[in-house]
Amino acid sequence: MNTLETLPVTLDDVLKAQELLEGIITKTPVESSRALGSLVGGNVFFKCENLQRAGSFKVRGAYVRMARLTEDEKKRGVVAASAGNHAQGVAVAAKSLGINARIYMPLGVALPKLAATRSHGAEVILHGHNVDEALAEAQRYANETGAVFVHPFDNVDVVAGQGTIGLEILDQIPNVDTILMGVGGGGLLAGVAVAIKAKAKELGREIRVIGVQAENAAAYPPSLAADALVPLKKVTTMADGIAVGRPGQLPFSIIRELVDDVVTVSEDSLARALIFLLERAKMVVEPAGAVGVAALMDGKIENPGNTAVVLSGGNIDPMLMLKVIQRGLSAAGRFMTVRMMLDDRPGSLATIARIIAENDANVTGLDHTRLGGSISMGDVSITINLETKGHEHGEQVLGALRAEGFQPIVVH
Repeated sequence: MNTLETLPVTLDDVLKAQELLEGIITKTPVESSRALGSLVGGNVFFKCENLQRAGSFKVRGAYVRMARLTEDEKKRGVVAASAGNHAQGVAVAAKSLGINARIYMPLGVALPKLAATRSHGAEVILHGHNVDEALAEAQRYANETGAVFVHPFDNVDVVAGQGTIGLEILDQIPNVDTILMGVGGGGLLAGVAVAIKAKAKELGREIRVIGVQAENAAAYPPSLAADALVPLKKVTTMADGIAVGRPGQLPFSIIRELVDDVVTVSEDSLARALIFLLERAKMVVEPAGAVGVAALMDGKIENPGNTAVVLSGGNIDPMLMLKVIQRGLSAAGRFMTVRMMLDDRPGSLATIARIIAENDANVTGLDHTRLGGSISMGDVSITINLETKGHEHGEQVLGALRAEGFQPIVVH
């Protein structure tokens, strides 16, 4: 096993990165969460990188990477590829350093992320239908023009820059026991692990560092099990900030040595976590930034103790937020879509409405149709969207409908 001193990124690298970032980035606040703490039986703190410049931690690594370029490299400019956070981080860093930046983003990228990246002064080129295609084009451009390619996670300076979050957490929560964060390519997790494990060794104590992935984009568990990079054939998750199908070689070499565990969470768990953060913490966080909260809510972390969760970003498209909120409410039993058949005669719909009202549920939408291959003459199909107070209340409403002779089918 490698020692901390022989890893490709060391505590000294992170400390030097911290010096470079002085006055450039925001030392983001830490907020405690009594609600989540009471749920898991410990103290929980949020490291609010969603309040960082450009809305995520990415500016840290991007700035350190670009600040260390030679004058000749700076004159040649930089190029990157991203669907969101890395793009904005590179754009902000480039503007601060006076470097021209070209960023490739896939066609169909969320409009707020596109507009934000351009507003920071970067030249944005739309190319390809996914980040991999944009990445290939960015690398082609770098090879052709000599522009410096700024990788989102597979670079020593980038990893060191992200690791400065670990130093801040230790300064803000000296008695921290466990640190959770999302992991895609691995730059953030690797950097924080280097800083935390080295500092913990100096202090003579143990601090756990745990990564969290969306289960439909979890390349690290199989890669760690095989002790080799195992790419995924398919990646599908709302957490686009960590939707990476293949770990970075450099971060992987650190994570396999230092990180205590990598756990996974479902899409429904992610949606519930986002609703929790909105309602109880008053925090706007993107799905990738909420995976640590989801892991705690799911009971995936044993004996968490004093726990810091890195809310790594807050750049969420409002249209995605609408979908996530609905999914989160549904997963929590607070939103339900029910379909049923009833006699096509006056009063049938009124009876349904009475039952729902008597059981204190709220109708938010109704579809009423007599047409369709499965609908008999004299029948009508209705689909009702309901707000309920949880799973138990939803079952109460369904039971009341069945008691009156209806046969409701839960669609969503």
